[in-house]
This record gives sequence, structure tokens and C-alpha cells, in this order.
Amino acid sequence: MASTETTGKEASDLAGLEAGLDALDAVQTSRTPLRETLVRKVLPPVTAVALVLVVWQVLVWAEVAPAYKLPAPTAVWDEVRAAWLQGTLLDYIWTSVSRGLLGFLLALAIGTPLGLLVARVKFVRAAIGPILSGLQSLPSVAWVPPAVLWLGLNNSMMYAVILLGAVPSIANGLVSGIDQIPPLFLRAGRTLGATGLRGTWHIVMPGALPGYLAGLKQGWAFSWRSLMAAEIIASSPDLGVGLGQLLENGRNNASMSQVFLAIFLILLVGIAIDLLLFSPLERRVLRSRGLLARS
Repeated sequence: MASTETTGKEASDLAGLEAGLDALDAVQTSRTPLRETLVRKVLPPVTAVALVLVVWQVLVWAEVAPAYKLPAPTAVWDEVRAAWLQGTLLDYIWTSVSRGLLGFLLALAIGTPLGLLVARVKFVRAAIGPILSGLQSLPSVAWVPPAVLWLGLNNSMMYAVILLGAVPSIANGLVSGIDQIPPLFLRAGRTLGATGLRGTWHIVMPGALPGYLAGLKQGWAFSWRSLMAAEIIASSPDLGVGLGQLLENGRNNASMSQVFLAIFLILLVGIAIDLLLFSPLERRVLRSRGLLARS
């Protein structure tokens, strides 16, 4: 009788476990209503921006600073409108975005194999690992003067600064991701014949993807900040006017409205790249690991 009760209890527990696993595997397939999406994802940032504008305008009305130090939001909007009518607004953005994206792709092509090499070869890790960590902590602006002296005032100097700022972050992110792969996965892959490049493609890179993606996000941030520093410090007619140079021109002209315009555009590009590129990738990685329900 006791054996029968034990068997029944085990069967009940097993059924409960299976039901729980089925519940975890269940994915919401229905689409989120448009109204709910607007309320949850659009309304909060719009409200935050509106609140900032209100506080900004109140400070202007209170005259906490002279107008040449704290321009009104309408003055910055006039700068946006003037740049749009002159046909230069999109040129400012494209000059910097094209450089930033190309430099980031070059950093990706260099940082990824470098990260794999450091993570998988002990001698290389011992030799290069501390250097990568040191380079990652070095401010990117420090590379602008030597890059100008080495390469001159040209796009090659801009890309060199971007690479020196972004490659260590991408490589270290991949190394961190590989270090977090459970050793059992690597042994299972080798048992199944996934060695060499095949093991790297099918076992190492998928297992390291969360850390690698974090490194990519940080690498883009370093790319963008490095580029802005280079554009602010190094100016030449051959380089065109990017967002960093627009910011420096506003300082030289003592035009705070132009300075605010440049800051706004730099911030806007950073947010747009994150929302359009990295956030979807991050959601896809989390969803593939069962950490995020479909909506």
C-alpha cells in the first residue's frame, strides 16, 4: 500500500513538473494592442521630454541665467529650422553617423577575432589581456593628438581614434562572454565533434552572445564618444562639418542655441542607434533563451 501511495505521489509530482515546464515554454502569440503599446513604450519617454522642456522654459522665465547662457527652447528650435531650411541639418548628421558606423564595423572586424584569440589562448591572454583592459579605461580623447600627428587631419585619423576606443571594449566583452560559458557545454561540443572553427561558430559564439552583445553596445558608445572628441578637437575643411564640429563652432561663435542643437543631435543619434539596432538584438537574444516573452 505504501509503495502504491509513493508511486502515485511521484506521478503527481512529475505531472506538476511537466505542467510547470509547459507553462514556462508557453509563449504569448497574441499581438499587444496598439493603445497598450503607446501607453507603455511611447508615453513615458514623451512625458519625460515634455517635463524637461517645461522645466527648461520655467528656468528661462525665472531668468536664472542670461539668455546668452541659457537660451529658450524656441531659440534652439529656430536653430533646427534654420539648419533644415539651409539643407545642412542632415549633412551634419550623416557626416558623423557614416564615420561612426564605418569605424564601428572596422572595430567589430578587428575586435571579434582578437577577443577569440585572447579568450582561447592562455599565452595571448597573459600578454594582451591587461593591455586591453588598460586601453579600455584610457579616455578616447587622449588618442586625438597623436593620431593627428601620425596621420594628419583626415578621415584616417578619425577612424584610428574610433578603433582605439572601440576595439578593446568589443574584445573584452567577447572574452567576458566566453569566460561565462559553462565548461560542460564546451566538453559536450567537443564530444559531438564541434572543434576548431566549427566549435567556435556553433558553441563558443552562441554561448558568449550575451557578453558579446554587451561588449558591442559598449563598443558603439566608445566609437561615438571617440568620434565626437576627434571632431571637436580636429577641424579641417576637408573633414566637413559633423556634429562634434558643429558643437565646437557653436562655442567659437558664443551661440548657446547652436551648442544645444549639437548636443540634442548627438543625443538623438545615440538613442536612435540603440533603439533601432541594439535593443532589438538584445530582445532577440533574451527571447531565444526564454528570458523574454513575445509581445
